[in-house]
Amino acid sequence: MTMKKTLTIAGSDTSGGAGIQADLKTFQEHGTYGMTALTVVVTMDPDNHWNHGVYSLPIDVLQAQLKTALSTGIDAIKTGMLSTEEVIRTAGEAITASGLDHVVIDPVMVCKGDDEVLNPGTVDAMVEYLLPHAEIVTPNLFEAGQLASMKTPTTIEQMKSVAKKIHSLGARNVVIKGGKQLDHDKAADLFYDGETFTLLEAEKTATPYNHGAGCTFAAAITANLANGLAVKEAVIEAKRFVSAAIANGWQLNAYVGPVMHGAKNRFGASDITTTTI
Repeated sequence: MTMKKTLTIAGSDTSGGAGIQADLKTFQEHGTYGMTALTVVVTMDPDNHWNHGVYSLPIDVLQAQLKTALSTGIDAIKTGMLSTEEVIRTAGEAITASGLDHVVIDPVMVCKGDDEVLNPGTVDAMVEYLLPHAEIVTPNLFEAGQLASMKTPTTIEQMKSVAKKIHSLGARNVVIKGGKQLDHDKAADLFYDGETFTLLEAEKTATPYNHGAGCTFAAAITANLANGLAVKEAVIEAKRFVSAAIANGWQLNAYVGPVMHGAKNRFGASDITTTTI
């Protein structure tokens, strides 16, 4: 018996809903063998309103993890929280050395709000070291605007302009996640392959329990690529997977509720529509 091997280069979410925990659960649900290279460990303080603590791992520890995992013959890689320019460069160099085509860049950016300007060096490092290797990049609205050096899009037409700019920076395919800030009546994501725009829509789920949705979506795309799906189909199936996960999200405690990573395989996929626009 053999299994496709998937690697996540990301942070550890101690609460289990996002980061490498979400990635591994998603990889497992797709029948792939997941491996990890940790960049940071994130904790939450139950005595202080679930405030986050972020603990970076030394760069040589990251390099040793990457050497270990990549020596096994990885089929697909995704990135998640890469906390510094040095971490981003290290991940990019490892991806370059791997020669892999199936590379999913989830450009996680830590911010306090949509009006906060991130460290320009971190965004620049993503553009330089990650986007040229991306078979697909999966930003949310805020991240898409940052990568493109444009305003955060809030409409489908603005998303199209931003997607074109990101594609021009080297990513072969782009999917921008709509999120709550999008002026649209559906839960909509926009896929762009450099020629055609495809709108992916699902019914909105009125729930606060969606922690880890972005990581789960990118991880599902990664596993689908490892399993042989074409990029567009990998995205469509990931949308079905994460929509079911969100629809069945649950309350962990008073502060957070994660998506249910096993929802699609347990209850069935959510219905989505795809439209060329």
